[in-house]
Amino acid sequence: MSSDTLMPRQAPASGAGTAGGGRAGPVRSYGSYVGGRDIVGDQWVYTVSSRSLLEDVFTSVSLKRALEQDPHGPAAEHRYVVGRCAVADDAVVDEALVAASNAAARWGRAPVDHRMRLGPMFRDSLIRHRDTILDLLVAEAHPVRLARWELSCLLQVFSAESCSWYRQLMETEFESGGRRLIVRRRADGVVCVNPPQNAPAPSAALSVLALMAGNAVVVRAPRSIALSTMYILRELVGPLLDELGAPPGTVNGLCGTPQRMIRRWLDSPLVNDIFYFGGSDEGLRFQLDCVASGKKPILELAGNDGLVVWADADLDMAAEAITECFYGSGQICMVPNYVVAHPAVADELLAKVQQAVRDVRPGYPDDEDVLLSPVRRSERFFALLSDALNNGGRLVCGGQRTELDGTPSDTGVFLQPTVVRVDGLTGARDLAIVGQETFFPLLPVVVPEPAAEPVLLDRVLDFVDANTYGLRNSLWSRSEQVIDEFVGRVGNGGLLKVNDSHIGFLPYLPSHGGTGLTGGVFGEANYPIVKTSHLQGVSIAAPGVSPRAAVFDSGDPSVPNP
Repeated sequence: MSSDTLMPRQAPASGAGTAGGGRAGPVRSYGSYVGGRDIVGDQWVYTVSSRSLLEDVFTSVSLKRALEQDPHGPAAEHRYVVGRCAVADDAVVDEALVAASNAAARWGRAPVDHRMRLGPMFRDSLIRHRDTILDLLVAEAHPVRLARWELSCLLQVFSAESCSWYRQLMETEFESGGRRLIVRRRADGVVCVNPPQNAPAPSAALSVLALMAGNAVVVRAPRSIALSTMYILRELVGPLLDELGAPPGTVNGLCGTPQRMIRRWLDSPLVNDIFYFGGSDEGLRFQLDCVASGKKPILELAGNDGLVVWADADLDMAAEAITECFYGSGQICMVPNYVVAHPAVADELLAKVQQAVRDVRPGYPDDEDVLLSPVRRSERFFALLSDALNNGGRLVCGGQRTELDGTPSDTGVFLQPTVVRVDGLTGARDLAIVGQETFFPLLPVVVPEPAAEPVLLDRVLDFVDANTYGLRNSLWSRSEQVIDEFVGRVGNGGLLKVNDSHIGFLPYLPSHGGTGLTGGVFGEANYPIVKTSHLQGVSIAAPGVSPRAAVFDSGDPSVPNP
């Protein structure tokens, strides 16, 4: 380990968007946070403002390379350098697992009501640090409007209503036959968290729910985008746990490459659960590795969400919800990925969607009107689009690269919001843009073959429920019958929304999770506080209660005891 000293860890908080245009204070610097202390490494990764990437990609890459070669050189003073994080070596990874293992037993013994205090405390801390969190997300290329949405989602996850519900899930007590009967959840132990590159900090923040369950956690901050994750763990979660008297090592944050670190997690006897975010193919393979290693896999994989618009829907509101598909250039797992439009309103709906997407535009992430993010590898986008158009799909709008100002260009780093009409349910899922998660601003609108209403509804609901994924599904209709059929029959998603934002978060309801390719064989709606714990039943008999009565007394006075 290097004797290199840490630069100032805390930069002055500034208004949202400042980091997107260059830092306002000293560079943030985080070592590995292990066992309650900061460990400085020999290697660093740097966060350079997303604005520099959009202004000059070559300068941005050169700047990061110069910093990695000489951390104290002239590049360190560049205004677009936002922060750096130490890269953990194998010894530090192992040290974090030992620290977490030592802390887990002690923290898990803390009373549930004491641990549950962490939820509202974390919510208050998110609000207090709002400006800095938004600055860091914008610096990491999150459009500021979407950064606010991400923060609002976390505030719902940790709202008073949600925390009250989590408390109910964790422990319930009954009285029966002179006994206290307790059904409670116990922490699994050491939970390792691998957040995704598209939204690492908000996903890492879900580890607070695992902490509330009584676990100790180890979080890997992605090398390419580590700063906001380390900030939340080191500046928010760590101090709150200290305030609650949690032992050192209850939370640990490391930056490193996924394959190497996850392999060590799988091989370690100290790890109980691994919370994994990623694509479905690699996630399902990882699930097998977890089971073979005796670990509980908690999977948040791809989504291929369906949005149904019925003939009686409010088309203006439905079109507004449909445009959520393009937020962040579609690189959000819980946006709608395909639409099924009733044939009686399909033409009108498509016209409204085409009008609405004009407000979904590219630009610098600190611009209030920007909703698109850069797409660095767009070859698959054009392959998917070409496949759809060659197999009967019709282009409604979009289909090109675009520059920062929205001008179509063969070299632009943004993609236009693109809508493709697909006629007929039969064979629609054979098209990759319908059957798979695309992770691009590419939306197929499937228009079923006309049929009598009951027959058509049956076909549409069967189509939605046959989706091999299952994150979220939503419906737009004014008909109570249609709504009841949708809610009663669609079972493959972790969350159903009716006449509402597809991506919006709500108190009480699960934030993530789903069935099929979204959650693996153990998939369901994901409350992380539940997924990282296990049920336990407890019976405490009052003095004088006969053990024999517990064995032979049926509890039914009409049945004689032996």
